[in-house]
Amino acid sequence: MNVSIRDWLIVRNANLRRLVLGRLVTNAGDSVYAIAAMWLVYGLTGSSAYTGLAGFLTMAPQALQVFAGPLVDRWSLRRILVGTQLVQAVLVLTIPVAEFLSLLSVWVVLSVMPLVSLLNQLVYPAQSAAVPRIVDGDDLVAANSLLSLSYQGVDMAFNALAGVLVAATGAVTLYLVDSVSFAVAAALFVRLYIPAASEDDNAGADAGGNSEVTTETDTDTDSPDTPSAVADGGEDDSTADADADETGYLDDLRAGLGFIRGSILLPLLVTGLVANGVFGGAWATMPAFADARGGPETYGLLMAAIAGGMLVGAAVASVFDDLPYGALSIALFAVSGSLWLGAVTISWLPGTVALLALATVPFGISNVVTMAMIQTLVPEDLLGRVMAAVGSLSTLMMPVGSALGGVLGDAVGAGVVVGAGGVGLLFVAAYVLAIPSLRRLPAIDEIETLAA
Repeated sequence: MNVSIRDWLIVRNANLRRLVLGRLVTNAGDSVYAIAAMWLVYGLTGSSAYTGLAGFLTMAPQALQVFAGPLVDRWSLRRILVGTQLVQAVLVLTIPVAEFLSLLSVWVVLSVMPLVSLLNQLVYPAQSAAVPRIVDGDDLVAANSLLSLSYQGVDMAFNALAGVLVAATGAVTLYLVDSVSFAVAAALFVRLYIPAASEDDNAGADAGGNSEVTTETDTDTDSPDTPSAVADGGEDDSTADADADETGYLDDLRAGLGFIRGSILLPLLVTGLVANGVFGGAWATMPAFADARGGPETYGLLMAAIAGGMLVGAAVASVFDDLPYGALSIALFAVSGSLWLGAVTISWLPGTVALLALATVPFGISNVVTMAMIQTLVPEDLLGRVMAAVGSLSTLMMPVGSALGGVLGDAVGAGVVVGAGGVGLLFVAAYVLAIPSLRRLPAIDEIETLAA
């Protein structure tokens, strides 16, 4: 089965095109920023403990994403996307300004990192919640694949480029690039038109998180192209504000968490907790791991390999959406864990890069298929809350892993901590195999309920 031509033609949807282009631009800046920020912290301190702290401060806000979910469902998605980009543009600009004023220190960098990350906890659920409103249900896998491609493709190119630029111009200069990218993305997002969530899905919210949901809601993908929609520049904000007054914030929060508690998503979160914990440590010690093998260019190359593998996975995800989800997950993570361990143990840099890229291909596949499963079965009016809660809970261990991994990196070596990522992936495969409700999950189009 080859990737359908339809997977690439859905970009003709004007709203999806704007969403993808905005994500492309901001992710280009983020890719440069991620390399520059971690290398700047490592360059200022020479310690994995500090890069571990940087990872903790960047990842800890992800645990708060669950509290952003009700806000995403209550606020205008367009306003969220535009506003967060503008504020982030100002935040990252403080680093070059601090250097110009001779005030730059590692603590200034560490102060900016969690603030930028905190704003992203609104951005990602908002983008996920927007997708099923602007494409037909049958196009969800293709749309998510396209968004993932925009993310990983940019990462692959700009991670490698950032490593070279850090060596040539210094990390601080790249903060200017990121600031401009946020401003450009805001200009693209301001023209988004996102229809309000279908009223047919209100029953899901009233049920307090009833997980036995079998219906999908079709969205009108032609409306974004109408002159009135473009002129308005976004959602019906009055409708969003009116809906926000009907229920309380805490009720919305409980509805999102209640949906997860009664669904298959709860045991599935265990896999994310373990894998993200060990990967938090690997990410924190990657600068030291790369420094021992070459320097900032090597760091950018390794991060590009990871992004490139996920890019390929996202590109071919549609090939796998008809396979049983449980069996697919076992196979993907078993292969990925084995390749990851091989990448860390080999001493030849080209081999490490190649194996690392191959090891992350399953990530791209799994991320796209899982996202489509959730978007298909969760009511639209609950989707922001559920996606935020899933993102928050699944990454809960990542900041802890980053902090511990940084300390262990100084104590036992960065290679050991990075290698633990492969062990975590193998555990995920074993866990899904051991849990019948996960192991027996059919293909996503055959799953009629998320009930546990």
